[in-house]
Amino acid sequence: MKARILHNPACSTSRAVLDMVRAAGIEPEIVAYLETPPTREDMVAMLVAMEASPRDILRAREPLAAELGLLDPALHDRDLLDALLENPRLIERPIVITEKGVRLCRPKERVLDIL
Repeated sequence: MKARILHNPACSTSRAVLDMVRAAGIEPEIVAYLETPPTREDMVAMLVAMEASPRDILRAREPLAAELGLLDPALHDRDLLDALLENPRLIERPIVITEKGVRLCRPKERVLDIL
């Protein structure tokens, strides 16, 4: 099985999920999304596959989210998506993609659904 993980090595949950994927016998493609953010097309495809909105993957606890006014519930999804793409540190992680689906793996056990 192939897998891809949007990974931040500084995040303990992201590291734990990467370990869980490897423990399942899968060596995933690791995407350092802070250095190589997803394209708009990739981000939209992930959101559709997760049946999620940009707000669902916003790191609302990140101070930049408040600074940019992204916590406003009236903000349009298109504007929120633009902000996530311009500021990838606002993307919640880890996101894992396999042929069985796409999951934001918080809590980390959510990865088990797609392995």
